[in-house]
Amino acid sequence: MSLNKNITTVLKGLLMGAADVVPGVSGGTIAFITGIYEELIKTIDGLDFNVFKDLFKVGIKNTFVKYNLGFLLSLLAGIAISILSLSKLITYLLHTFPVLVWAFFFGLVLASVLYIGKQITKWNITVLIAIIIGTAISYYITVAEPLGSPDSWWYIIFSGFIAIIAMILPGVSGAFLLLLLGSYKTVLGSISGFLEAILAGDWTAAWNYFVNLFLFAIGCIVGLKVFSRILTWLFENQKNLTLALLTGFMIGSLNKLWPWKQVIKTRIDSHGVEVPFLEKSISPSSFNGDPQILYVILLTITGFLLILALEKWAHKKTD
Repeated sequence: MSLNKNITTVLKGLLMGAADVVPGVSGGTIAFITGIYEELIKTIDGLDFNVFKDLFKVGIKNTFVKYNLGFLLSLLAGIAISILSLSKLITYLLHTFPVLVWAFFFGLVLASVLYIGKQITKWNITVLIAIIIGTAISYYITVAEPLGSPDSWWYIIFSGFIAIIAMILPGVSGAFLLLLLGSYKTVLGSISGFLEAILAGDWTAAWNYFVNLFLFAIGCIVGLKVFSRILTWLFENQKNLTLALLTGFMIGSLNKLWPWKQVIKTRIDSHGVEVPFLEKSISPSSFNGDPQILYVILLTITGFLLILALEKWAHKKTD
């Protein structure tokens, strides 16, 4: 894998990581738009314990080539850097400029719907039904009331299992599902808390945060391995139907990204700040405050055009 391709993959990982931090935006969508989705799923599906045997049997270089580890590690590096560096910034922007940020994300996903939809090569009644089902499921997720999070090891593992499946599905936000499960605060708090505890030399707190992250990682690994095999089979045998379902997921998720919302319930985040917990989409005229319609339109268009630019960039790199 060339240096240029590694750098490009890291950049795509940065975009995926930024998307995965935000409830309502899917890292899987970014992977699809940037042209690495199927490669990512097949690479994950091809991983097993034989990786460790091959490291000694055929050497590090051959093992990296055989399992496409250069691509995977570059992507994971980008995702990790993005999550660690952008989580606080995105949280701040969502708290300070919620209408404008959601407008930008709305434009991103709206363009993504068109992009994924046009990959469907054959339209029929089955494809339309799949889109409707995907839309209904995704929309229900956006309006469902979040659950409380039990403080148990198995629930953190379960949260990782569910979240990672959503994170690799275009249109389904892993961060939002964590919010629904009540685990968003725990996971995001553990990431920032672990780093802060190490810098402060508080090793007891660092260990507690590490345990949470380790349990969550176990759930993610199991979820990735199980679901990547299903997705690989679907793309190889039912690609049109799979794309239709994913298109539906993204259409339904637009409800979560609608800029103008009314807060029904609030929650206290990991920093003790009251933030929206359950919201419903409303019209700009019913919005309590300045609807900023002009800025919303401009940012929606900006998000829309950004996806088109990413699409062209991805195709250019692929060619």
